[in-house]
Amino acid sequence: MVKTADELALMRVSGSLLASVFEMLDTLDLAGMSTLQVNDLVECFITIDLAARPASKGQYGFEYVLNCSINDVVCHGQPDPQEIIRDGDLINLDITLEKNGFIADSSKTYLVGKASPAAERLVRVAREAMWKGIRQVRPGAYLGDIGYAIERHAKRNGYTIVREYCGHGIGRDMHEEPQVPNFGRPGTGPKLREGMVFTIEPMLNQGTRRVSTREDGWTVVTNDRKLSAQFEHTVAVTKKGVDVLTLRRDEMAMLERTA
Repeated sequence: MVKTADELALMRVSGSLLASVFEMLDTLDLAGMSTLQVNDLVECFITIDLAARPASKGQYGFEYVLNCSINDVVCHGQPDPQEIIRDGDLINLDITLEKNGFIADSSKTYLVGKASPAAERLVRVAREAMWKGIRQVRPGAYLGDIGYAIERHAKRNGYTIVREYCGHGIGRDMHEEPQVPNFGRPGTGPKLREGMVFTIEPMLNQGTRRVSTREDGWTVVTNDRKLSAQFEHTVAVTKKGVDVLTLRRDEMAMLERTA
């Protein structure tokens, strides 16, 4: 659970490289692309441009380098050459990257073209909820503090939190201890210690929090087919608070607010 200073240095490299993947995606017009095209583009960027490994490919039998979850898909959407991203969609791209033996994990929900005000609001609140959780991270705090802050923000804005999926410890393995729920009570759960590294990844639904898995065994959808949005960062507990290892340059202002 606790990483050494040398291990943290390597994890910062992985996190920085993964952030650059999203910065590359930020420059694209996703409308009209198939989700498999996005997958293949990301695979080339990770393996060729960054000389790294897409950690999701082959994990648990998954064939692709990313999850692509559109509109009512909560998580684990599989790339498909027949699935075309359209104007007005919201799509979560969940990507992992391994470099020097250490893995980083991050996701971002993109609004494609002219999205509805309702979609824009959901995406904004989901992003805010992640940062509410990140701002709880410091030595001596508890995992329950993170989940409580996330769920409180979601509920105050009229959204529900998916409970079946959560954040997780990460390092040499994709999923390590501890689990990091997106709900909880303050002062409960494991106490945070300097050197712990884990993901914070809230999934917010417009309607019911209930979800189902499609017959493909991967794709998770909202039961009422309303929209879902997710954001994720890999974070480390530091002596002074938190280090967001997958931070993108356009998020520097968000990080400053955690100080």
